[in-house]
Amino acid sequence: MVYEPVIGMEVHVELSTASKMFCGCSARAFGTPPNTHVCPVCLGMPGTLPVINEQAVRYTVMTGLALNCAIQEHNVFARKNYFYPDLPKGYQISQYELPLCKAGFLEIEVDETFTGEGSGGTRSVGIRRVHLEEDTGKLTHVDGHSLVDFNRAGVPLMEIVSEADIRSAAEAYTFVTQLRQIVRYLGVSSGDMEKGAMRCEVNLSLRPAGSDEFGTKVEVKNLNSFRSVRNAIDYEIKRQTRLLEAGQPVVQVTMGWDEATGVTREQRSKEEAHDYRYFPEPDLPPLSLEPAWIEGVKASLSELPQAKRDRFMTEYGLSRYDAGVLVEDPAIADYFERALQVAGDAISPKSLANWVTGELFRLINEIGITIGDVKVRPEDLVALLKMLSAGAINQTAAKKAFSEMWETGRPPQEIIQERGLRQISDASQLAGVVAEVIGDNPDAVASFREGKDTIIRFMIGQVMKATRGKANPQLVERLLREQLQPDD
Repeated sequence: MVYEPVIGMEVHVELSTASKMFCGCSARAFGTPPNTHVCPVCLGMPGTLPVINEQAVRYTVMTGLALNCAIQEHNVFARKNYFYPDLPKGYQISQYELPLCKAGFLEIEVDETFTGEGSGGTRSVGIRRVHLEEDTGKLTHVDGHSLVDFNRAGVPLMEIVSEADIRSAAEAYTFVTQLRQIVRYLGVSSGDMEKGAMRCEVNLSLRPAGSDEFGTKVEVKNLNSFRSVRNAIDYEIKRQTRLLEAGQPVVQVTMGWDEATGVTREQRSKEEAHDYRYFPEPDLPPLSLEPAWIEGVKASLSELPQAKRDRFMTEYGLSRYDAGVLVEDPAIADYFERALQVAGDAISPKSLANWVTGELFRLINEIGITIGDVKVRPEDLVALLKMLSAGAINQTAAKKAFSEMWETGRPPQEIIQERGLRQISDASQLAGVVAEVIGDNPDAVASFREGKDTIIRFMIGQVMKATRGKANPQLVERLLREQLQPDD
């Protein structure tokens, strides 16, 4: 029998606020000594009272609007009761029946080129809710003991819950990558999965293809990378398929993903909402949002990635692929547009895009830095490309100059002058070198005259070598062809 996966996602996003959700402790404690960003409120001491972080509310509403959600003017925080050592109060302040945002959707575009699966196309994934809560502490397990760091306890945590509209690992992968792109564009979170700023959980069941009834749902946790999301779903689909084909039931449990072994492992039986005994948080009043305030937040939203990609395609004539790569990171998209503004009509958007996605990306990826750390200013990149377009330098010299610009941040004019990288475009200077190359390579000359036209590339290379890469290759080719014509 053929089974269809039915997948819903729960994505937790740490918000980039200065302070925690209900107290004044710093929320930017990643990498700091354990238990140094804590106070009686986030440690759950008796007699303390929480105060709502307004910026966290704003960030959550911004995200809900970007995901086409309805923003609820009246909402309530609730106590979610469960007992773990990383939850100092014994309960978590969250939202349940009345979240900030609900009933939205995200249009995802699955490209099998990137995912390796043949499920390309556009799908609408429903967003059930976007709500706000506080994060837990962090447990570290060492030699049979568990250590707890409460620096993260109380950090604002936004939870995005999708409907069960996802049908493959490729779609889930695209869903979470597009979500991260949105929160980064909005500036509400770094979305850095390696630092725990974004964590994913998958709810997955199988049903016979064509059926409308859901199968038994299994939750998979510990998904700390996009690769883990895709691999864990692939594995869980195969595991549940084996059980069903063997006539065995799928049990509703919570599974953990083991990255090292590439398998899911049972952690505990799956809790239901009633297990958490939700009730309104008695220490916080209901939160009411004025319609004018919501409209103000909506008006402040920046251009979102899909809209920017489409604009890059129509305004700059870029391909869907080039535009998609450039808008992946909002800082890179800004760098590209600043460079275009400087260039005016002197450099085509396509040429600039090729250098940004080529040389610039290559070095960024090799070294592992962000665009904010790059020393090459947009105006200096444009100056380099103008010199290349004008024929003052050739492609080889441009790449040499760019490498030094990358290391030093110096403008290209200084580097090219200092290193003597200007292109030789004087035919009288090159004619003698071309004649020497022809004289030194009789076999190549004979092959060319016998009709092997591709040998011209070899001879151009010899001239470039003799001029230390400074010769204008187009001029060299013309001179070679002129001198290689047989005498009448």
